[in-house]
Amino acid sequence: MSAMKLPLPALGLFRKLDAKPATEEDAQRPFDSVLFAVVTALLGVGLVMVYSASAVEGAIKYHDPQFFLLRQSVYVVAALGVLLLASKFDYHKIHKLTYPILGLAVVMLVAVLTRAGHAAGGAARWISIGPVHVQPAEYTKLALVLWLAYSLAKKGEQVRGFSVGFVPHVIVCVILIALCMKQPDFGSAIVVAVLTFSLLLVAGARMGYIGLSGLIGIVGGYFALRHKEYRWNRLMAWMDLEHHRGDTGYQAYQSLIAIGSGEKTGMGLGHGYQTLYLPEAHTDFIGAVVGEEFGFVGLAVLVALYVTLFVRGLRAAFRAPDDYGTFIAYGISVLFAFQAAFNMSVILAIAPTKGLTLPFVSFGGSSLIVCSAAAGIMLNISRQGSDAPAAPVEAPRANARQGGARRGAKS
Repeated sequence: MSAMKLPLPALGLFRKLDAKPATEEDAQRPFDSVLFAVVTALLGVGLVMVYSASAVEGAIKYHDPQFFLLRQSVYVVAALGVLLLASKFDYHKIHKLTYPILGLAVVMLVAVLTRAGHAAGGAARWISIGPVHVQPAEYTKLALVLWLAYSLAKKGEQVRGFSVGFVPHVIVCVILIALCMKQPDFGSAIVVAVLTFSLLLVAGARMGYIGLSGLIGIVGGYFALRHKEYRWNRLMAWMDLEHHRGDTGYQAYQSLIAIGSGEKTGMGLGHGYQTLYLPEAHTDFIGAVVGEEFGFVGLAVLVALYVTLFVRGLRAAFRAPDDYGTFIAYGISVLFAFQAAFNMSVILAIAPTKGLTLPFVSFGGSSLIVCSAAAGIMLNISRQGSDAPAAPVEAPRANARQGGARRGAKS
């Protein structure tokens, strides 16, 4: 049975790399139009809401209400170009670039910690290239997904082993987490961990290894929080937001006021007041502005878009022609879903404040370009996926694939 027909990849039965180039027939097939529509809708929502959330700050700081809108417009145009290009680039060819892509991510993370890094808000998370600030952590998330997809598909059944299938992936994960924490960027470190263990789980790694590593990670996370005063204070403020509404919990408290003010249908586009009080409303807390100006209905629509994005991503993963495509689409789906869920949890004070953007919506070029590249890859996978009902695979072809998978696992 073909791997793409199995409903539960976590069973560890997806075991083919099959890095074959797309055929001419694949190139002519349409990609997932629903997925494309959701991504473009989110880009449009982001552009409108960035303007609404940043007009006041732009006028005060830069004497131009459209300061952030103009920059976000450039980012959106570039993001659409990247999205379309990536959707037409055969994802099988990416596996040849896996290690250079991952290596570049590591080099960029190291460069952030040197003089090449640009510091803001007490953290060095950007590399300045003229007027453009690149955030390596955003690029690293996609690079990690591509590397894990290639490595897990290549190893096949060996992924269940400790020394071959588990340890190498955890080592890379720990290195990337350490580099993120050094910036410091606790939010991105969490995303790296979630991506790694989600893909290990779906590839069929032993639950005992994942569970033990998860416990170690929780203990490590506690010490990371406890031994940095600002992180601990942020956690304490989240636990008692009313008491800390004038200091550490200010952003989260103002976010709740914005969402509460919106009630069911909101105050109307551009009519919200919390953009006067909520710092950096156009970045991590842009969801709060949506809540104030469009109310519960607006937030519900936004959540529905992300749920649809996740579901269509899983659809592409299940219908991918090989494990490599399955793991890439699944990893990207988890990346989008986790960041969106965590960001929405922060604006509702369900989770402590962390610097994770709302995919496709928050202001910023790095996140927008990387998310669009990831979505484009997922669209290409959907183009090559099968829409046909499950059917037996011809014996000679199946045997050839199994042989190839065994050779790939030993290489």
